[in-house]
Amino acid sequence: MFYSAAFYRLFLMAPKPHRFPQVADTVLQSPPKRARTMATESSIKDAFANYTDYLNLLNEKRERVVKASRDITINSKKVIFQVHRISKNNKDEVLDKAVKDLASVTEQHVSRLVKELQGTDFWKLRRAYSPGVQEYVEAATLCNFCKNGTLLILDEINATLLPLSDPSHQPLQINILDYLLGLADLTGELMRLAIGRISDGELEYAEKICGFVRDIYRELTLLAPHMDDNTDMKTKMDTMLQSVMKIENACFSVHVRGSEYVQLPGSSDPSYLLLGMPDHEI
Repeated sequence: MFYSAAFYRLFLMAPKPHRFPQVADTVLQSPPKRARTMATESSIKDAFANYTDYLNLLNEKRERVVKASRDITINSKKVIFQVHRISKNNKDEVLDKAVKDLASVTEQHVSRLVKELQGTDFWKLRRAYSPGVQEYVEAATLCNFCKNGTLLILDEINATLLPLSDPSHQPLQINILDYLLGLADLTGELMRLAIGRISDGELEYAEKICGFVRDIYRELTLLAPHMDDNTDMKTKMDTMLQSVMKIENACFSVHVRGSEYVQLPGSSDPSYLLLGMPDHEI
């Protein structure tokens, strides 16, 4: 039987099967698989069940911590608003009310956060409670400055948290980073307070605030370059500088333009500096 020329060429061009040489002495064998026993399967299931329980409990704790942090933030802001109601005539009354409100925030809301985090690795949930702690630091330091004229340090704040903790557990302590971030926010509230005091004629008090804010900014300027790049401090440093400049410009304007203001006849009120005459004739 004769094949056609086309079929013969196709047969010659077809790939030939590749044959591997057999090695007589060396035989590659995979290690025998270990049979999976019921005990092994049970231990794996138990391990993953424990992981599941741990993650579920951690997520539930995180939700409670976020809720407590939110309540601390809201009520700390109320304390700050109370401080801003201060005036020449009601200073002691307003500050006493603010201090009492701050104590209520500590007893009712901060205590919840302490009970959730005491005795645990609370640094794992720092992002969940950090905003509330920063706002609490801001309110506490603002009240202390207006009341005593000094800075409330971190050790003093943490000392107020110790009675809220169970002595048998590791107490929750505010870390230095949250304290510094709250202190940076404090300068913005002091700027608003200083502008209000200037409008009320308390220039000396505003100058005291200006010096205090300037000192905080100078000290934080030395610390910020050594802090982690992922912190919010570098952003807040720009805001702090703006606050310092606003207070300085306000105090400077009153001093420079003081000669252009006329004291009302028979008036000894220092607020006359703010009762200016128009710059041009109408």
